[in-house]
Parts: sequence; C-alpha cells; structure tokens
Amino acid sequence: MMVLIHTDVPGTLRNFPITRRCHHMLLMFLRYSACLVVCFASTLVEAKMPHIVLIMADDMGYGDPTCYNPNSKITTKHIDRLAAEGMRFTDAHSPAAVCVPTRYGLMTGRYPFRMPNVERHKPRINRGRTTIASLLRDQGYETQMVGKWHLGFDFDDISEEHRRGPVDNGFDSYFGIPRSLDIPPYYYLRDRLPVAPPTGMIAANNSVEEGWTPIQGAFWREGALAPGFRHIDVLPRFSDEAVAVIDAYADSNSENRLFLYFALPAPHTPWLPTEEYSGKSGAGMYGDFAQQVDDCIGRVLDALDRHEMTDETLVIFTSDNGPVWYPHDTERFDHASTGPLRGMKGDAWEAGHRMPFIVRWPGTVTAGTMSDQLICHVDLMATFADILNATLPKGEGLDSVNLLPALVDHPDRTTLRKTLISQSSKEVLGFRKGPWKLIPTRGSGGFTRSTDADQGPEGQLYNLDDDLGETTNLWDDHPQIVEELTLELAKAQAGVRTAPE
Repeated sequence: MMVLIHTDVPGTLRNFPITRRCHHMLLMFLRYSACLVVCFASTLVEAKMPHIVLIMADDMGYGDPTCYNPNSKITTKHIDRLAAEGMRFTDAHSPAAVCVPTRYGLMTGRYPFRMPNVERHKPRINRGRTTIASLLRDQGYETQMVGKWHLGFDFDDISEEHRRGPVDNGFDSYFGIPRSLDIPPYYYLRDRLPVAPPTGMIAANNSVEEGWTPIQGAFWREGALAPGFRHIDVLPRFSDEAVAVIDAYADSNSENRLFLYFALPAPHTPWLPTEEYSGKSGAGMYGDFAQQVDDCIGRVLDALDRHEMTDETLVIFTSDNGPVWYPHDTERFDHASTGPLRGMKGDAWEAGHRMPFIVRWPGTVTAGTMSDQLICHVDLMATFADILNATLPKGEGLDSVNLLPALVDHPDRTTLRKTLISQSSKEVLGFRKGPWKLIPTRGSGGFTRSTDADQGPEGQLYNLDDDLGETTNLWDDHPQIVEELTLELAKAQAGVRTAPE
C-alpha cells in the first residue's frame, strides 16, 4: 500500500490579507492536516508489504511480447495482461547482454563488471554479500526460487551437497537447474542436493536441418545427464513447481509475505515446445517456445488469482538479455524478435540488453501506463529496500537506484537513474547518459559479426532519441561528449557510485 499526499499552495496566497477569522480557520486546517498525516503514517506502518513475484524469461527479445510489438507473430496474452494491468517500461535494461553477469547484477544490485573473476561454474557471489533475497528474508519474507540459477555452486562431489547457491544467498528453498539448459551436466537440484545425480550421458543435439544456425533450435551440448532427465520436461516442471510454491504458501496461512523468484530457462535454447504449442506461433519453433513461456507466466498469474493474492502482489516481468535472432530470421518469419533495435544477444548494441520490463502492483501502479524512464535490473535492490523502509548495509547495492518514484503518478525524477553501464558478451562496457550512448570499441562487442568492425572511428556514439536503431555513428562529430562519457565510465570502473544519492 502506498499513500501520496500532495499539497500545492499558490504563491499568491502569501500576499493575501488574513483576518483574525481567516487566521483561526487556517490554524484549524493545519491542525486537521497534521492529524491526517499522523493517521496516514500509522496506516502505512500497520499495512502489510506486498507479496513479490519476480519472473525472468531467458533470451526473450524486446519485440516478442505483443504489448511491445503489435506486429509480433507470437501470442503473449498473459504478458500483455500484465501490461494492461500495470506499467510497461520502454527504456529498461539488463546490466549485461548474456546470462551470468545479468543474474549477478539482478541479485546484488551491482554492475557485473564488479563480479569476482572466478573459474567457470564457480560461485559468483561473494560470501556475505547482500542479495535481493537476503534483504527480503531479513524483513520477514518467505523467499522461494524456482528455475535457472547460473551463478555457480561449490561442491566436492557433484552427487553431494552444493554450497553457495540460492539457499546460501537468501532463499529459504530452491528447485531448479544449475545453469542454462544447453550446458551440461543436466540435472535438477532441490535446495543443496541433486534430485538425482547426473550419472548418464547424452549426445549433442541441434536443428540445423530446419534452417537455424547450429546454436539455435533444439540445441544442447554433449554431457552428463541425470536418470529420467528430459530437456523437454524442464519448462513444464518449473511451472508446476512455481504454482506449487504459491499453493503451499496460501495453504500455510503464514503471517509473512511471499517472495517468489521464477527464473525461467526459456525461450533460451534448446527450443523445445511441447505438442500443445508446436506450430501455434508464426515465428517457428522459437515463437512456439516463447508462446509456451507466456502460458507458464499465465499459470503463475492464475495461481495468484485463485488464492485471491493478486491485489496484494507486486509482479515484475522481464528478460535477462536479448534473443539469438539473426536478420535472416526476421526475413524468414516476418517477425522482429529484437523489435526496432540493432544486434542481438551478447551485443553492446541495444538488442542485447534493452528488455521488456513490466510492473503490476494494484493500488500503487496505475493500470495501462507506460514509462520511458531509464531503469536497470540492478535497481530492484534499492527499490525493494525503499518498499520495505529498510536500509542497505554500507557498500551493498552499489549501483542500484530506487525506481519506486517512477511507479507512481507524480515521480520525482531528480532521484531516478541518469546513467547506465551495460556489458557485452566480450565484456565491452557501453555507457549511457541521457540520449547519448558510448561504445568505446568498433563492432558489436558480442555475437553479431559486424562488417564495419575494423573500419571508421575507433569507437561508437549514438543519440538514441534520434536513432534508436544505432545506425549513425556520431563519434567524430561530438568529441566533447565522447570525452565526458569516457571519463564517467572510467570513474565507475574505479568504484565510484554513479547513482543519484
């Protein structure tokens, strides 16, 4: 619950002659107003904080949901429902254009270039680091996670206890997979233990014969496999588990609030729509799989409805980075998974990290609204802290900016995000300030092979207000802006907080 009290006293009132009667009436009004403020404050203290459901898709493009792209060939009625009942952001970003660094930023409120440099698949979050889950748990929330972790584990034997995963980073319980569904070994975890250790093997798979590149389609790598584990079962299984979390919470009559982080492993590869969804979209097996993702989201929303939790729940939907979607895919299907943006997953260009981001919070966020406020996944840390009236420990959530003012009708934009740092798959850091975007190298910095990567200026500068598709490089035209943004990026890399205080 949020109450906003706004008073606006015209300046002309200061010169208005006040009689003794007027003076008395004014004093009575002020006393009454003070009483109202106290009453409202008391109501706020007594009011329960919202349940929070955070849903993150994996590799879903900016142009996939119909609410972002009316010409989408994918039916996304449940994502569209969230947009109709909440606020849709058009300038929201993941902190990176690939999975692992984005999830680090989401969990810690820190840009991923600050992430520890460790061996692949080792724990990425330092011991004792505050996460959004530990923040909420410390404030009395029941914290549950279902889905893809991809921030590493520490274990001596893969069949034994996995340490430093979700339940050691603020979650009360966890069911999921350790990393992406195309990276072995393939097995489920519940809390710290494998449901069944990966004792078998599976051969590599791809769908080249269907016209996709080798890293698209029903693609996975060869590796260890748990008995009974089938890739096609994972998305339905996760949906069952997420719904079960809500059902169990509702049946428990708990006095605490619920935080559910539903980290979908899709529509990341392997694209494996079940029979019910095969051929249902106009964007091939990718579109079919994305449509199945939408229905998984619908199942969670239906569970909230069924238990009459909807009006008390803050729901956030987003994606971790852009899709693996080439220009020839857009031509084949007449479907722009990346929308009007340049590039794709992995790139420093916008399609790599500009994401769908929708917030539904009945009674606080006005339904059917849209915001062009610049925001980032790292901002959830400071936002949750403000909702809970909690203070973050010193040094935690270093890059997080409270986006709560953007969710209300009269935002104070002076406290909102002014700059953004995004990271490509090759760890190229792009810097955004206002409409200006700096990429301090040539080319995409990621998966897209650029024909002009070795030509032209040594870096890239775009005015996104005029050129959202990043087609006109202004690096040579505005050297003073290049210098200014380069200096600010260097300060941030040196550990200086770029967020408004």
